[in-house]
Amino acid sequence: MTTRANPPGRSASRTAQAQPWRLDCHVAAGDDAASADELRRGLTAARPWIPARWFYDDAGCELFVRITGLDEYYQTRTEQALLDDHMGALVRAYGTTELVEIGSGAARKTRAILDAMEGAGTLRRFIPFDISPGAIAASAADIAAAYPGVRVHGVAGDFSRHLSRIPRRPADGRRMVAFLGGTIGNLDPPRRRTMMRRLARLLRPGDCLLMGTDLAHDPDVLVRAYDDAQGVTTAFNRNIIRHINHAYAGDADPEHFAHVARWNARASRIEMHLRARRDIEWNIAGLGIVVPIEAGATIRTEISCKFTPDSARAMYEDAGLSLAAWHEDPLGRYALSVAAAG
Repeated sequence: MTTRANPPGRSASRTAQAQPWRLDCHVAAGDDAASADELRRGLTAARPWIPARWFYDDAGCELFVRITGLDEYYQTRTEQALLDDHMGALVRAYGTTELVEIGSGAARKTRAILDAMEGAGTLRRFIPFDISPGAIAASAADIAAAYPGVRVHGVAGDFSRHLSRIPRRPADGRRMVAFLGGTIGNLDPPRRRTMMRRLARLLRPGDCLLMGTDLAHDPDVLVRAYDDAQGVTTAFNRNIIRHINHAYAGDADPEHFAHVARWNARASRIEMHLRARRDIEWNIAGLGIVVPIEAGATIRTEISCKFTPDSARAMYEDAGLSLAAWHEDPLGRYALSVAAAG
């Protein structure tokens, strides 16, 4: 499905001259069944887990926005500062004419990249990619209004299946693919390897991949970022139970789970779990399952892998890319890196 629209808030005469935005939607009704199957497999596994997508109903999205503003959660503001500091030079170095952002959401950080491209006089096209058609439509309209003349071509899909639907770039252009927020760390090594190779296929010689990665550093600081003093992350983690209950007629009480965040040094990652405070029989009628959880047992809800320059370089090289730029914040907690194709 393709939608075309003009930016809102323009007069009739100016709208006729405005550059429209476009949305290609590849999210289909069958995706609900696939999502249910994945959740059922996770909850009935020997070591139960829940796909991270179940964090993000309306309440979960609001809670995550609150998390990004917490003192303990340094990642968002640190990545933004790195983008503000380095995008001008990176855009000039690569001659970037179009930006593809994977997991664009509301495209808040995107402005630093687009501003740099506009300042360099190279901005032609922006391609936001996200699972939510509504989020893309809203951000596409905002971006088209804020950057007159830019072509905005949104793509709604699942990055595990639909990255190939992203349009090819013109032969005379240069593409930057952005995958920010440390999201690559939410994938376990096999899925991460597959994702990196899919991202590499979006690039031609002369293009580049821009990525934000959280770094391995003080475990106490890392754990506090996922277990804040105000309990916002606790509410965010428990809300995953409410979301599943609402979607599939489940009956578990979120308050019967404790939030757990811990550092797994062997795997270099933070893990979030929900630990049962009592024996629980979670009847999820819509999935046709009952999940027995003994007191003290846990369900894993998130992993967040942390990197070093060497592990990031190896990740890029495995995908056929070469690490071309590496920028860390002064505390060595977060990095913005660029990998080149060809």
